[in-house]
Amino acid sequence: MERLAFSSSSQWYREGQQASFVRARKSSGGVLDLVEVARPAGDMSRPALPDIVLVEDMLGCRRVRGDLGGGRFDLTTRKGTLAVAAPNFATTVINDESHQLRSLAFPVAQWRSVLDEAADGRFPLDNFCIYGRVFNSPTVRSLLRNLWALGHEEGVPSRLLARAAGCEILAELCRLGGTPFTSAKGGLAPWAERRCLELLQARLSEDISLDALAAEARLSPFHFARMFKQSIGVPPRVYLTRLRVEKACDLLERTDLPVTQIALEVGYSSNQVLARVFTRHMRVTPSDYRRAVRDPVRSIPSQWPADLAPATAAPR
Repeated sequence: MERLAFSSSSQWYREGQQASFVRARKSSGGVLDLVEVARPAGDMSRPALPDIVLVEDMLGCRRVRGDLGGGRFDLTTRKGTLAVAAPNFATTVINDESHQLRSLAFPVAQWRSVLDEAADGRFPLDNFCIYGRVFNSPTVRSLLRNLWALGHEEGVPSRLLARAAGCEILAELCRLGGTPFTSAKGGLAPWAERRCLELLQARLSEDISLDALAAEARLSPFHFARMFKQSIGVPPRVYLTRLRVEKACDLLERTDLPVTQIALEVGYSSNQVLARVFTRHMRVTPSDYRRAVRDPVRSIPSQWPADLAPATAAPR
């Protein structure tokens, strides 16, 4: 094992001995680090890292031996098997065959206060009983899959998406580990709801963080995310995406701005990112949408669902 100090999982996968095995990497401002690796059989141990790392086995392996911080194991894994490696622990992992993994790292420096607030100061960071366990959780797998898909859609996960998704995943891991987070009581106060919706609208083009919204409501990020959903009906990241798509529609209808400029105006890094998000929600590209609202009789795509067609469209 290398005798180097690595400040994060992200740095380890960039510079460590397994860097050549990385197939995809998405990092969101140090809030979360997502990595996909395809590794050969053999010793895949790593030095201690200051992150809680959730790992999903994408293929399964006939035999895996090692220690992730919860005691030694020797077992067979299946596709979708999950495990959590403890922070500040030099893990040992030896595989009998090549395999593919996806990992999600929570830098402790970013998440310590969230964990303390969500668990009323009772989160056992050093001896969390889920460390080193191999387990199955459809909920965690679904959350991971959605996070990867949304990260691909946006290029990298926004800070709002990363923090909100991280809170959901950690909440489920803590439930499975016997340390459930305290539940939020009710939704946002009317003044807090109004202020947060105004802030989202005003900072649509920015990579606004969940922490900033939570601070406006005078809540922890974890409790804010749950209370926002209770009040609005959807998580903050979903609401923000809806606002951005609605604003993009408005600019496509009313202006001649290039699609690239519209993407920047609504908070996306490129026209390709806007196209992916817009098409998923509207089932039509931004350019086709603009043509349709400018000349609805001639330009409405035949595949456009009736419930999404612009109100200006004439009967066909």
